[in-house]
Amino acid sequence: MGLLDKHGVIERNATLLLALSLVVVSIGGIVEIAPLFYFQNTIEKVDGMRPYTPLELAGRNIYVREGCYVCHSQMIRPFRDETERYGHYSLAAESMYDHPFQWGSKRTGPDLARVGARYSDAWHVEHLSNPQSVVPESIMPKYGFLAQTELDTTLIAADLKANAMVGVPYTEDAITNAKADLMAQATPDADTSGLMGRYPKTVARDFDGNPGTVTEMDALVAYLQMLGTLVDFSTYDAKANYR
Repeated sequence: MGLLDKHGVIERNATLLLALSLVVVSIGGIVEIAPLFYFQNTIEKVDGMRPYTPLELAGRNIYVREGCYVCHSQMIRPFRDETERYGHYSLAAESMYDHPFQWGSKRTGPDLARVGARYSDAWHVEHLSNPQSVVPESIMPKYGFLAQTELDTTLIAADLKANAMVGVPYTEDAITNAKADLMAQATPDADTSGLMGRYPKTVARDFDGNPGTVTEMDALVAYLQMLGTLVDFSTYDAKANYR
C-alpha cells in the first residue's frame, strides 16, 4: 500500500482523521507555546508606558465602536519598508494595556501605531470630519458627527474598573477621579495637577476646537495624538529588554 493509499484510508475514516488532526495541532501548539515558558519575559519592560487616561480610553472605545480597526492596523512590522515609513517597529509593551489590542493585518489606510503628534489637532478634526478635504483619494467615511456629540462620561469610572479587573494597573484613586481627570484633560485652564500625577506625559488641551463642550471628537483625537508617543526610542535597547 503506497502513501497515497494510506492517506485515502485516513480521509475516509472520520474518527481517525479527527484523532490525527488533534495530534498534529497539539504538536504545533506545543512547539509554539513551550518556548515562551523559558523566556524571562514575553513582554519587554519599556520605560514610559502607562495606562490610558480616561479621555484617551473613551477615545479608544469610540475608535473601536466606529470600526476604525477594520482599515487601520496598529502594528509596524520589523521590515525596512515599514520602519522607514512609519517608524520603529511595534513593541508588545505598547499594547499591554489594550483590551482588545489593535494590531491587525488589514490595511486599507496607513498604520496608526505612531500617528501621535505627527499632525495637528485641527488636521485630525478636518480629516475625521471630511477625509477627502485633506486626502482627496481617501475612501474613508465622514465622522463629523463626533464633533456635535457630547461625550458620555457616566460610565468612565466603571470602564476603568473593568480594565483594572483584567490587569490594567488603575488604582482606586484613578477610578475615583476618572470623570474629573477626563474633564480636566479636555478643558482649557483646568487644574491638571492630579491628572498629570496619575498619568505622566499626558497632553491636556481642547482637542476639537470647541472649548465649551467635551465631545466624542475630543476623545478620539486625544487617543490618536498619544499613539506611539510614550516610548523614547532614543534610549530603548532591544537586547537589554530580552536578557
